[in-house]
Amino acid sequence: MEKLFISTVLLLGLSMNISAQKHPSLSPHPSKSELINMKSRELDKRYNAEKKAILNHPLATKKMKQDQLKALNEKYRSQKKLLKKM
Repeated sequence: MEKLFISTVLLLGLSMNISAQKHPSLSPHPSKSELINMKSRELDKRYNAEKKAILNHPLATKKMKQDQLKALNEKYRSQKKLLKKM
């Protein structure tokens, strides 16, 4: 009886170990348009976060905020152009 119990536990342990080692199948690579859309959304999120940080800065003057926003907008436009060229 003891040998049966030990062999059963051992068999279950080995089968669980084997099933745990199986890896999920790899997902297919995103297409070019999906990749561009994903990068565009990331760029938009980053732009909005930086814009919010600039506008909510407690020590910056109005002129400083305008200059920073102008630079941010130029940077954003150039990055968007690069994404569209791809």
